[in-house]
Amino acid sequence: MRRPRIVIVGAGFAGYRTARTLARAARGRADITLLNPTDYFLYLPLLPQVAAGILEPRRVTVSLSGTLREVRPVLGEAEHVDLDARTVHYTNPEGDKGTLGYDRLVLAAGSVNKLLPIPGVAEHAHGFRGLPEALYLRDHLTRQVELAASGMNAEECTARCTFVVVGAGYTGTEVAAQGQLFTDALVRAHPLRRGIRPRWLLLDLASRVLPELDERLSRTADRVLRERGVEVRMGTSVKEATRDGVLLTDGEFVDTRTLAWCVGVRPDPLAESLGLPMERGRLLVEPTLQVPGRPEVFACGDAAAVPDLERPGEYTPMTAQHAWRQGRVAGRNVAASLVEGGGAAGLRPYRHKDLGFVVDLGGVQAAANPLGVHLSGPVAGAVARGYHLAAMPGNRVRVAADWLLDAVLPRQDVQLGLVRSWSVPLDTASPELARVPGDHRHEPAASGPGAATEEDVNGGNDADYADGADYADGTDGENPYDKNADDRIEGNDVKDVKDMKDVNDVNDTDKATDGSGEHHPSPEDGSQSITSPTPEVGRHSGGGSGSRAGQSSPEEGSQSIDSPTPEVGRHSSGPAAARNDESAGSEPGPGPAERGDARDAKGDR
Repeated sequence: MRRPRIVIVGAGFAGYRTARTLARAARGRADITLLNPTDYFLYLPLLPQVAAGILEPRRVTVSLSGTLREVRPVLGEAEHVDLDARTVHYTNPEGDKGTLGYDRLVLAAGSVNKLLPIPGVAEHAHGFRGLPEALYLRDHLTRQVELAASGMNAEECTARCTFVVVGAGYTGTEVAAQGQLFTDALVRAHPLRRGIRPRWLLLDLASRVLPELDERLSRTADRVLRERGVEVRMGTSVKEATRDGVLLTDGEFVDTRTLAWCVGVRPDPLAESLGLPMERGRLLVEPTLQVPGRPEVFACGDAAAVPDLERPGEYTPMTAQHAWRQGRVAGRNVAASLVEGGGAAGLRPYRHKDLGFVVDLGGVQAAANPLGVHLSGPVAGAVARGYHLAAMPGNRVRVAADWLLDAVLPRQDVQLGLVRSWSVPLDTASPELARVPGDHRHEPAASGPGAATEEDVNGGNDADYADGADYADGTDGENPYDKNADDRIEGNDVKDVKDMKDVNDVNDTDKATDGSGEHHPSPEDGSQSITSPTPEVGRHSGGGSGSRAGQSSPEEGSQSIDSPTPEVGRHSSGPAAARNDESAGSEPGPGPAERGDARDAKGDR
């Protein structure tokens, strides 16, 4: 007899917990497949510590194959679900198509960055939902301080040492707190001009920091940030972003090269593509997490609008603690639905009460209210780190070891240059993957139920602006930008290839033969040159060595064998490339963005 096939889409907090629960309940009696773009589960709550140089990137990842022994991981992104044929169509990291058949389907696709129609934001801001963005931010902060210390004029130095974070929810608050300590440490190693020091601004349209939490936690976070010198500006946001800075809603123009976008998330566009009833971009489900009319389909995490049985008429927010526990209920219910004669009677409804939250403010500072008990200072810091160690499904010893080393040793203030600005655009539907030249698979959705509303634009919903994905974020938002914006962000990687094909073909031929019939490596062979005079620096894809943008395959990343600077990833060509050329140090860089379903595993933060 054929074993039932179960497909889980997404390995965030909800998807990972579903797979782990199912594997234990099925005990080998079902084929469980977990479809995810990466081969790891990302513990998003600790991502700000990766950007601040406290934790190494792999510390916050948990191997799927190493921890889910009875589950078959499949690398890929779900492109389409055929509910009638019971198949999931996906694309793997190398662009190949695949299909998975199922008897039970669990949708836990999570969420993506939420964009508001603010001029310049898509081009000049960066989110904070995956490792690529965290690595980029870490390099970017280091680069700005190093460039500022290298002897340029005072105005340029001040702009490079000014960092703007939009969104005072969990993500924005933690990024500002950890980032401020990180840049202060960098300045000690790279002294700036007299009278200049790093300046951090935390903006939000809400009336207070962490508006979705208890006011005592909000006051604690606000006090700690202000004591460190962070400018906390409530009721203020960005009106326009440019290459040289940001125009605030209060009329002030702030010269900066760094814009971190942490205003919330929206459900993954896969949910709306199903054509089923939605609630503000999320798939409507029963309390048992089943999709009405489709008993073989379950949904949980940020992709699902789950009725809140504790608050009739409302839906559970897009928080990690809800996603983590919904995953457990989904796993149990899927297993129960496979039992002969089980039916709906064996399914449990999802019901949960918050057990408290923790907010890591860097150093020994934190704010927490476990079981309703308000804590602050070092005690809250110990509780926060203890909670994270207990909640992580792996890597506990390595994380604890990094914390210990950070307490006794200075951080390594170096930039690796592995992730470039153009490879982590804000308007991507796949923040967990860095974009590579010529990769069309990660184009953002243009519109949908998760689109920005008038309320978003006018700041009508403070909770949406207050980061939400971490613990309680908004569900509105869309990519309001059209294909022209996509072209600008990609640096014309695709467009330029077609226009310049003939010219590049001639250049490549001449270079390959060197005019003498002798063959030399071409850009298509990769972008790292064995004859490079500067192997420590990466190359531009529109650079002088004749490389063609958009030719690299995903597995090659942005490396080319004939690169004069193989140690740094290739830049895209076109207008965006000029801004994003960090070696010229002119682009306003990174930024954090909410941690929704991926953050889902955050548990009762």
